[in-house]
Amino acid sequence: MQQVLAFETDLLEYDDLFDGSVVIEATTSALRDAAWAELQDVLALGGAFAAVDELKGRLVRSMAERTRRIEAGDQTVVGVNAFTETEPSPLDTPGNILTVDPAVEHELVAELGHWRDDRDHAAVQSALAALRAAAKGTDNIMEASIALAKAGGTTGEWSAVLRDVFGEFRAPTGVNAAVGRRVGELAGVAEFVKGMVGGPPRFLVAKPGLDGHSNGAEQIAVAARDAGMEVVYSGIRLTPEQIVASARDEDPDVIGLSILSGSHLELVPAIVRMLRAEGVDAPVVVGGIIPDADRQLLTDAGVAAVYTPKDFRLARIMDDVAHLAVAHRAG
Repeated sequence: MQQVLAFETDLLEYDDLFDGSVVIEATTSALRDAAWAELQDVLALGGAFAAVDELKGRLVRSMAERTRRIEAGDQTVVGVNAFTETEPSPLDTPGNILTVDPAVEHELVAELGHWRDDRDHAAVQSALAALRAAAKGTDNIMEASIALAKAGGTTGEWSAVLRDVFGEFRAPTGVNAAVGRRVGELAGVAEFVKGMVGGPPRFLVAKPGLDGHSNGAEQIAVAARDAGMEVVYSGIRLTPEQIVASARDEDPDVIGLSILSGSHLELVPAIVRMLRAEGVDAPVVVGGIIPDADRQLLTDAGVAAVYTPKDFRLARIMDDVAHLAVAHRAG
C-alpha cells in the first residue's frame, strides 16, 4: 500500500510539473515581455513610421533565416519538409474545382457596367470634383467621400482621385536591408553564376495586382541576390504596365511574377502578351498559390516555370533561374 501511495504521489507531482495552466501562464508572460521590449525598441527608433525601413528589414531577415533552416532541415515544418504525403482534396474533384466560374465573373462585370450606366453621371462628376477640392485643401475628406458614395461613385474612382492628389506610397521592400545567410545552400548556384558569359544574370521580381503579401517575393529576391544575381524588385501592387515598362528599361534575363491573390490566370497571360508586344523576350516564371489544374494553362500562355509553396528549396529555384538566363542569352 505504501508503494502504491508513493507512486500516486509521484504522479501528482509529475502532473503539477506539466500542468497546462502553468505552461500557458509562462508562455503568456514570455510573449508579453518580448512584445514590451519590442515596443520600447520601436519607440527608441522614433516610432513605427520613422522605423518602417528598419522593421521591414528585420522581417525579411527573420523570414530568410527561417527559410534557410527549413531548407537545411534544421527546422521541421509538417507538410513542407516533413510528412508531405497527402490525399486528393475532395474540393478538387471534377465539377468542384476551386476556381472562379467564368460565367459568374462575366455576370459581376456586367452588373458593374450596368451600375455605372444607370447612375447620375453629373452627380458623380460633381462629387469627384468636391472630393478633389477637399483633398487639395484643408477640409476633412470624409463628407466628400460619403457624398461620392451616395452619388454612386466606386472605390476605384475614389482612390484614383486621392492618388492623383497625394501620390502613391511605395512601402520599403526590406530586401536591401536583409543580410544573406544562405551561402551554403546557394554556393553551387553562386559558382555557376560567376562563370556565366556576360556577367551575372539580371532577375526582375514583380508583384502585379492588389496582392500585398510580399514575403515570398522578397525571399526570392534575397536568395537571388545571395546567389550573385542582379535583382530588380520594386515592391507590391504593381500594374501590368509598370512591370512591362520596368522590363523594357532594365533588360532582365529572367522575369519572376509573384501572385497569391488567385488572379494569376487573368494577370499573367496579359503581362506575357504585353512583354512580347514590347519586344521583351525574357523567360517568365511565376510563383504563388496556384492550383495544379492551372499549371498547364500558364505554360500554354508562355510561362517557363511555375512554383508553389511546396517548392521550398530556393537553391533549386535559383538554379532554374540561372539556367533559364543562360538559355535566354544563348537564344
